[in-house]
Order: sequence, then structure tokens, then C-alpha cells
Amino acid sequence: MGAVFFYHLTRASLEDTLPMLLGKALGAGWKVAVRGTDPGRMDWLDQKRWLGQEDGFLPHGQIGGAHDALQPVLLTCGPESPNNPACLMSVDGAAVTADEVQDLERVCILFDGHDQEAVQHARTQWKSLTGAGCSAQYWSEESGRWEKKAEA
Repeated sequence: MGAVFFYHLTRASLEDTLPMLLGKALGAGWKVAVRGTDPGRMDWLDQKRWLGQEDGFLPHGQIGGAHDALQPVLLTCGPESPNNPACLMSVDGAAVTADEVQDLERVCILFDGHDQEAVQHARTQWKSLTGAGCSAQYWSEESGRWEKKAEA
């Protein structure tokens, strides 16, 4: 039985926070699916991962490739996850179901704290997922470091 962790981004950007969380997930031995809502945005994330610092490179691919099942990190815009991930990271308001939270080791929902629509969407996701019996944690970086602010 997994848990969903909400990450309220107020200081660091998605492009800075996502690699840190991906590194932790890969360090735990998990394969990861990163689910977004816009193929163009996923292309952008893909480029950021390829063009990042050499010591910060994370092996990954975008869904639709010949080796999707082998990818440690797979970028997608849908529920398909051919790499059989243990962890799902939702960005840009991508949908997450209670069944996914229960079936996976971890689900991470990253949202922009400067975007009120994104904050409201994350609140709706929190209510929906905790209402369905999912274990959840809310993490904030408002103080300058990540701190757990709530748990359900």
C-alpha cells in the first residue's frame, strides 16, 4: 500500500525539484513514470534532462520509444506506464487515481505554489485521494528547506 506526497513548489522550480526527487526514487531502486498533461511540456522536460549537468544526468525516455519497458524514468502524458514503475510523479496537474496510490510504492504530486489554479487543483486532489482512504503527506519548501506540514 503506497502513499501520495504533495510537493508545494514555492522556491525551487519544477526543473530543479524533479531531478532531486527522481534521484531519490532511483536510489530506492524504483522505476518512475513522470506524468504530465502537455506533450510539448514533456518534450521540454526531456530536453532539460538531456542537456543538464553531466553529473546530474538521469537516464530516461519518452513514451513511444522502442525500449519503454527498460526505461528507469519514463515521461508520459497518459496512464500508460510500460516501464512498470514503483513511483509515479505527477506534474502540471496530471490526474492520479486512488488505485494508483494504493498499487504503487509512492506517488508524488508536484505543483507550482505561485499558480493559484495549480494550488486549488492540488487541494482537490488531496481531498479526493485522502477521501478514498489514501495515505498522504504535504511537503512545503516555504522555509527554505523541505518540511512535512500535514499528514492524513
